[in-house]
Amino acid sequence: MSDGTYAGGPALEAVGLGKRYRRGWALRDCSFRLPAGRICGLVGPNGAGKTTLLGIAAHVLEPTEGTLSVFGAAPGSAEAGRRTAFLAQDKPLYRTFTVAETLRLGRELNPGWDQRAAEGIVRAGNVPLDARIATLSGGQRTRVAFALAFGKRPDLLLLDEPMSDLDPVVRHELMGTLMAEAAERGSTVLMSTHVLAELESVCDYLVVVAQGGVRLAGDVDELLYAHTRVSGARNGEGVPADLAHHTVVESRTGGRQFSALIRAEGPLAGPWDTDSPTMEELLLAYLRSTGAPPLITPTAEVRTGTQAVAA
Repeated sequence: MSDGTYAGGPALEAVGLGKRYRRGWALRDCSFRLPAGRICGLVGPNGAGKTTLLGIAAHVLEPTEGTLSVFGAAPGSAEAGRRTAFLAQDKPLYRTFTVAETLRLGRELNPGWDQRAAEGIVRAGNVPLDARIATLSGGQRTRVAFALAFGKRPDLLLLDEPMSDLDPVVRHELMGTLMAEAAERGSTVLMSTHVLAELESVCDYLVVVAQGGVRLAGDVDELLYAHTRVSGARNGEGVPADLAHHTVVESRTGGRQFSALIRAEGPLAGPWDTDSPTMEELLLAYLRSTGAPPLITPTAEVRTGTQAVAA
């Protein structure tokens, strides 16, 4: 069984990555690294480049500029292909195949196939092996797609909105399966989702993209520790003077109250009430405030020679 590592290097590394379509840039100057063995949430608004990034990592798309490596190898290489599994939003499956035929196809195409694990995921949802894909519900098809991905025994699992068509109960069950399988194998997971609340209990790493670039990337604990929620009485308009030398990510006023999410640059002065943000609060602040300076923690920085590249 692979331990999901690459000689101490990252599972995924993007350097100056960009992808341009006819309508414009989907990604531009995107640089970050994802250490091996992490469960990473990929977050951003529609059109931010999440699907494009996952497509490049899975070798479904070619970048216009920059590079992306998977365990040090190019996405189109045999090494990267062997170690990567990709589950797209539309979960493409052969509709005329039975579930058993679908799993047999996975076994024949993947030398390291784990039939026991794949069948276990299917049977846990009471999906008949002799049923044709076209007759399955959306949740059942998602379960079969998950079985194909995990049956490959990937070191890197790329998931693009994998549970968008599922009800909350099935989402919770499959998320538990995902976490258990990843923990058992030491797999790295990069998962895009719009359901921010579910990330808090499963992800230990984050990459936030907006307007084609990386806005936030790194270890969840480090990102949360770097931010503080402040609130207090408003005195005048705009950002209070004693917060001016801190990085204000987002601020709000309501009546006589002022509140903000900040990155403190030293001790806080003034009679402020302070608290730590939740992951959801942190993500929403960066998604709403696209003008705030990005933050890339040391574990997510890309280093070329002696220089760190921050997106």
